[in-house]
Amino acid sequence: MSIGLFGRKIGMTQIFADDGTAVSVTLVQAETCQVSQIKTVDTDSYNAIQVSFAEQSLSKITKPQLGHLKKSGTKGFKYSGEFQIDDPNSYKLGQMLDVNVFSTGQKVDITGKSIGKGFAGNQKRHNFSRGPMTHGSKNHRLPGSIGAGSTPGRVYPGKKMAGQLGNKMITIKNSEILFISAPENILVLKGSLPGKKDNLLRIAPVD
Repeated sequence: MSIGLFGRKIGMTQIFADDGTAVSVTLVQAETCQVSQIKTVDTDSYNAIQVSFAEQSLSKITKPQLGHLKKSGTKGFKYSGEFQIDDPNSYKLGQMLDVNVFSTGQKVDITGKSIGKGFAGNQKRHNFSRGPMTHGSKNHRLPGSIGAGSTPGRVYPGKKMAGQLGNKMITIKNSEILFISAPENILVLKGSLPGKKDNLLRIAPVD
């Protein structure tokens, strides 16, 4: 396993492949991340690298966070995350990471919070079919039966019903990096990614 980055979604556009086909892509502004902790099997029972990102003034950081970040440098960061890797000793505290950790054509997993769509019914949330619209039917978009009567006398957990749609962490697997702009720290990835503009994304390489 190798290290990844965090970034923010800029938006979507399209590019044209060599054969002339239009390809939908998403632009991601990668954050400049700093290695803030090195975890090994001896100290933490597993190998991982913790990275801090979203630079912030030291006056806005809590004292526990400040004490933790001072071990790796003098900069303040708002967020932290980690990536499990095979060889954590190849990195140093305070080391800065940018888009150069990736390469064009590489496959990555993108994790982020999806767009929240509020309370939704069964048709929109689970793609259920509706009832008949004519012949006196009074069940158009109602849920219908949700279980048996006296036995079991309750609704089983996990029953697909109306409720909150979206606004949860999802992962898009095997998204391809089509282009890297190192001077601007921007990644161009194939297809759509979770969330709307400025949504925070975790970009992890696929090994």
